[in-house]
Amino acid sequence: MIFDTHAHYDDKQFDSDREAHLASLSSSGVTAVVDVCACTDSIAPVMKLAETHPYVYAAVGIHPDEVGGITPAVLKAMETALDSPRCVAVGEIGLDYYWDKESHEVQALWFRRQIEMALAHEKPIIVHSRAAAEDTLRIITALYGSHPIPNPGIIHCYAYSTEMARLYTAMGFCLGIGGVLTYQNSRKLKKVVKNISLDYLVLETDCPYLAPEPHRGSRNTSAYLGYVAEAIAAIKGIAREEVEAATLANARRVFRLEE
Repeated sequence: MIFDTHAHYDDKQFDSDREAHLASLSSSGVTAVVDVCACTDSIAPVMKLAETHPYVYAAVGIHPDEVGGITPAVLKAMETALDSPRCVAVGEIGLDYYWDKESHEVQALWFRRQIEMALAHEKPIIVHSRAAAEDTLRIITALYGSHPIPNPGIIHCYAYSTEMARLYTAMGFCLGIGGVLTYQNSRKLKKVVKNISLDYLVLETDCPYLAPEPHRGSRNTSAYLGYVAEAIAAIKGIAREEVEAATLANARRVFRLEE
């Protein structure tokens, strides 16, 4: 059974077949999906998907490229969503120095404020960090390192070093592993997966983006996560079923969905 911890089924790429596509996921062994908000206009559609599909959960937060659009109305919508049991995390939030659409100072300000919102609502965070390794770690360490809480969240699309991965997992964070692991040039990520305990890995797609091989370049879907599970299993020398069971348990633990 597979838990996709990071998807964007509210994306326009699914407008033509969203309902049929979501209904088909169970045939691929997918039992749960977290649909993750990114922009200010995504809060309502993400929540609607979670409220109308029992196997879909929501995460609400504003991506660092979009934080310039945060208004009091957006914050109110986030607070309302976080009161719903269908909303299981604050995300995706963080820092993105690759695109640099917002100043580093503004990104950091809203990263901290959204973390504080997560802590107030006792929700985990889903962290986006691109080309911002040191600053992301510094902010997270400042807010979680001295006041650790169980299962604080997921570092989405993990792309940094094994040494940094150990610092995150020491604070209780899981690492989101997706289609990039199957790419030929993903040696650094393969090393991370080899050296970090399976107890701190979760599966994710970031669909419709980052489809794994052999579907690289096409629209991604939770149905392709078996390829990622196979890649983890091969690296660790274990069965795919063990990877799926462990990552499912890890996701349920992070999102406070344990039965």
